[in-house]
Amino acid sequence: MAGLRTAEQLRAAGWRGPVVLVGDEPHMPYNRPPLSKEALVGDASFGELTFLPRASVADVRWRLGTRVVAADLDRRTVTLDDGEMLSYGGLVAATGMRSRRLPCPGPRRGRHTVRTVADARGLREALARPGGRVVVIGAGFIGCEVAATALALGAAEVTAVDPLPLPMVGPLGELLAKALLDRHERRGVRFALGAQVTGFQGDEQVTGVVLADGTVIAADVVVESVGSVANTEWLDGNGLDLTDGVLTDEHLRVGGRPDVVAVGDIARFPNARYDEVARRVEHWSIPTDTAKHAARVLAAHLSGSEGAREFAPFAPLPTFWSDQHDFRLQSFGAPGLGQGDVRVLDGDPDGDFLAGFHRGGRLVGVVSLGGRATSAAAARHRAELLAQPALGAGSSGGTK
Repeated sequence: MAGLRTAEQLRAAGWRGPVVLVGDEPHMPYNRPPLSKEALVGDASFGELTFLPRASVADVRWRLGTRVVAADLDRRTVTLDDGEMLSYGGLVAATGMRSRRLPCPGPRRGRHTVRTVADARGLREALARPGGRVVVIGAGFIGCEVAATALALGAAEVTAVDPLPLPMVGPLGELLAKALLDRHERRGVRFALGAQVTGFQGDEQVTGVVLADGTVIAADVVVESVGSVANTEWLDGNGLDLTDGVLTDEHLRVGGRPDVVAVGDIARFPNARYDEVARRVEHWSIPTDTAKHAARVLAAHLSGSEGAREFAPFAPLPTFWSDQHDFRLQSFGAPGLGQGDVRVLDGDPDGDFLAGFHRGGRLVGVVSLGGRATSAAAARHRAELLAQPALGAGSSGGTK
């Protein structure tokens, strides 16, 4: 998605030169959020998830099912997995993330992740057998969504395991995490919280999940939702900071190079709306937001007009939603920055409610939990969050 959106935005910014998109999956870019929800229950076919490229990129050359294995930023080349070398005038790093896997002993068969169409197809087939026992390892966004979907598909037991004391407590904070836990438990999801997975039982097929205290949770299907790993290995050897994605400056440029930008989940950038600290943001809106800014900056460089144009530092308003059971989490802003001062703005934690997250007395994020009316209440705060002056506008970016 990030690569496609960047190509479209390069055309929108006036770049008419050749564009090549290289991607290791054999599919055209597609929408990932439904993989843990609608696509699993069959409400959306996998073909319906594909994005329809704009007419402006009809001349783009697609290299699908092809992986980039190395890059030489000084020589401006990338090397493909078949040994072919491509030269470039501008490079966009849009390689995103892959699912992390648990390095625990035990069989691999019956263990699933949810990141790609291939992942979702395999999991949908496994969940299509009703009455099964499903263990979801990881109670984050994907884990909670898959747990809810598994119940809807007729699983007899669904247990979510997580080393943290509450589901999604990292991005949401304690108040919302407790309310989320209550909603899942009332609908039938079981939780093993504060628990570490140490192994898997079974011969060829997984039959149980072993916890550190010796407890074994019976399982016919296991979903590993334990985070993601940035696909940055191909950039090794170029003197870049790849400790968590690809570090960029406030204009998404990489390593001080005007001809290299990073977009999407892989980009670790300072958000001038909040401060100078560079962070990765894995929200659905970020590929489009980063693509728009990075493409304008790169197109200006490629056309030789970068000195004549001044760009404001990148300052997106992060947005995410998560559909679980019959309710939705909806967020605008950066709630993670305001967990020290969380206030109920509307409703009640025992029902539908809206929470505001503040830093230094300033509203930095809102999160709703409930039905459509509560999501609409959160959306009304979007204009307020957008209207706030950026705090990091004077930063040099990419230094922390």
